[in-house]
Order: sequence, then C-alpha cells, then structure tokens
Amino acid sequence: MRQELMSLPKTLAEDVARNLVMVARLLDEDADLAYGYSRVALRLASRVAAVREAAGFASYATERYAEALAEFRACRRMTGTVDLWPVMADCERGMGRPERALEMAGASEVHKLDRAGQVEMRLVAAGARRDMGQNDAAVVTLQSPELASNAVHPWTARLRYAYADALLAAGREDEAREWFAKSLEADQSGSTDASDRLAQLDGVAFVDALDDADDERPAADETAAEDRDGVADSVDGGNAAEDEVTEAAEGEAGDDEGRKDREAGDAGEPDVDLTDEADPTAFLDDPFKEPSKNTEG
Repeated sequence: MRQELMSLPKTLAEDVARNLVMVARLLDEDADLAYGYSRVALRLASRVAAVREAAGFASYATERYAEALAEFRACRRMTGTVDLWPVMADCERGMGRPERALEMAGASEVHKLDRAGQVEMRLVAAGARRDMGQNDAAVVTLQSPELASNAVHPWTARLRYAYADALLAAGREDEAREWFAKSLEADQSGSTDASDRLAQLDGVAFVDALDDADDERPAADETAAEDRDGVADSVDGGNAAEDEVTEAAEGEAGDDEGRKDREAGDAGEPDVDLTDEADPTAFLDDPFKEPSKNTEG
C-alpha cells in the first residue's frame, strides 16, 4: 500500500493514508462510519488499488454488495491477483445470485488461491448451496482434508462451525453438537458463537442475575414499606389508645380538683384571681420556668 501511495503527491498521499487508516480501524466497530471514510479516500485516489480494495470491504461490511463487487473487480484488474475471488463470489450470494457464486467456485481462479483462500471458497460455496435449499450438498461441500485435520489454523474454527451449522440444517443434530464443540476448541479468538449454539442444543438458558435482582428489588422494597407502614399503624394505634386513657384520667383528675375547689370555697377559702400571667399551667411550655404567683387575699 505504501508503495502505491508513493505515486501520489505527498500531501494527497497523507490525506488518503489517514482515511484508509480510519477505514481499517472502524470496519469492525462502526462499518457505516468506515464506509464514509472509504468514500473520501475513493474520491481522492480512485486509481490506487489499495483504495479500491478498502472501499470494497467497507461496502461489503455495510451489505452494499453491488458496490463492493464493482470495487473488487476494479482492484483485480489493477493488480491481476485472484485473492479477492472468494469475497467476490460471496457478493454474488449477497445479491441473490447463489448460482453465480457456485460457478465461480468451480472456476480456474480457485486453483490459484492459497490454502486459506480455498477454504474461504468452500465456505462461500456451501453457503450458496444452503441458499438454494441444498443442505445435504452443503455438508458434502465442506468435507475436506482441512476439516479432517487436527491442526488449528486461523480458519479452522470457522470451517468447523460452518460444517456444524450445515449438519444442523440437514437434521443431523448429534453430529452438529460434536462439531460445534470442535469449533469451540479451535476458536482461540472468539470469532464464533459456538458456545451459545452448544448451550441451545443442550437446552441451557442463560439468565442475567443482575436483571433478576433488579426485578426482585422493587417487590422487596414494597414489602419492606408495607411492613414499616404496619408497624407505624400499630404504633399510632397504641399511641391513640394511650391518649384516650390519658384523657380519661385527666378528666377524672379534673373532676376531683373541681370538687375539692368547691369544697374549699364553701369553707371560706379566699378566691384566687388567675390571670394570663399567673396561669399555673404556663410552666408546661417550659418545664424549667416557675409559674408566676399573683394571688390576692
């Protein structure tokens, strides 16, 4: 890529390089944003093969298969290589033309691919068979020395996963489970969801404990609140009963005091003039304040 960019003026080459870096960085995280950067690079340097390839992969990631195929073809014309042949065939699948993908799988260009490229071509061909409803043929397409090998390569997990998925589609569940397990063993980078597929086959359902805790917490809080309300009602009820008893006692005490006062008045006791300042109950507001004594004899 650097050599290709050197054919451009320095400033232009730097601008193109920045956009290509962003495409590579964002392709897996934000394909739409990566696509935007690829279009900028394409406007700046459409005659650079690396730019056309990057634009093709950005279009492919956003499922713009017609655009992607056009960019890959342009890149192939510029470079003369067949490295992009499998992804070009997969674009045909994406455009709803699995028959065309199968034709490409049988073309002479496949023999020029390296081992990894040939595995990718098998994956695309098997996918095309499944697109056409030929599940058993998809299983046969994936059977190869690479599948039978115990060696682990970057493409091993994906190949085993595709084979397990094809077996499952063909109704061979026990074999599918075996190959999902083999895929999981080879999946060192976590490129597949083989563990989830195994769990589904075993009938295991994953539950998020945090979500359950959040769901249970409001009910627990409501129960606690009801308990507190019940306690408060009990306390209030007890206080009300105590108040009634107190009021009754005070009423009886008041009657006794009134009787005593009447008896004292009849005995010739001097009357007491109680003013606001001489209120004998004023000290109840302040227990440390002595009541005023304005008694006239």
